Amino acid sequence: MSKTILITGASTGFGRDTAETLALEGHTVFAAMRYPSGKNSAHAEALTSQGVQVVELDVTDDGLVKQAVGIVKEKAGRIDVLINNAGVAGAGVTEAFSPEQMTALFDVNVFGLHRVNRAVLPIMREQQSGLIINVGSILGRVTFPFFGAYGASKYAVEALTDSLRYEVSPFGVDVALVQPSAYPTQMYSSALQPNDAVCVASYGATGEIPAAMFGQFMAMFESADAPNLHDVAQAIATLIDKPAGQRPARTVVGTSFGADSINDASAPIQANTIKALGLDHLDTTKSLDEFH
Repeated sequence: MSKTILITGASTGFGRDTAETLALEGHTVFAAMRYPSGKNSAHAEALTSQGVQVVELDVTDDGLVKQAVGIVKEKAGRIDVLINNAGVAGAGVTEAFSPEQMTALFDVNVFGLHRVNRAVLPIMREQQSGLIINVGSILGRVTFPFFGAYGASKYAVEALTDSLRYEVSPFGVDVALVQPSAYPTQMYSSALQPNDAVCVASYGATGEIPAAMFGQFMAMFESADAPNLHDVAQAIATLIDKPAGQRPARTVVGTSFGADSINDASAPIQANTIKALGLDHLDTTKSLDEFH
């Protein structure tokens, strides 16, 4: 059954591939991005040529968020699926990130996700149906040194996703989390770097580790057995196809580094917590976390 789908951060990477994949499956897809008439015009035109509708949306701008959601509602009459994919990465010595850099990172990865949810949820609650898919990361479950700022934002997404899933379940809205591992996307090449060079230098050899880690990632991405970013689009498509109320809370995609084990271990603890609070009627998850 065709659904109306809104995807944020759809100019490149996971978002772009997911938009193209879902459009090919017959869904009505709205690809949201910044600057569709400017620096992202080529991406916008390529998507439009494949039957994807493009809307301008910056998750850090309340006005643009509301405008984009309004356009989708006006054109399609409803929003069945929201995919919160927009995000920025950050890697380097954690101490060397300025407060302003930390704020900017969280403004996209956490506050931006919340802005879009606030704009879309009234529509889904009125419909008494819908699906929100938040694109998190395995780094919301396990921690890589020098990815602390990025990981912290994804840990935040974990809590927001769980709480929201309980809160909107009475309205027939599902909320699911996709946790990708490392994949060859533009996110790595555009990752935020700490701007306190003096601080980085004071770490000596330790401060040189992030560059070496990036080198290893890039070598892996260019190898013959590099991970295929299409895995994420396929995982999202699978979630959309599942019946309402039967979607797993979390789906790991790619090398888990143990994130799947943490998911499995935490699921019954979380369920028991909700039961102890007397709120288990809000827990509509039908299965334990699923590993792909």
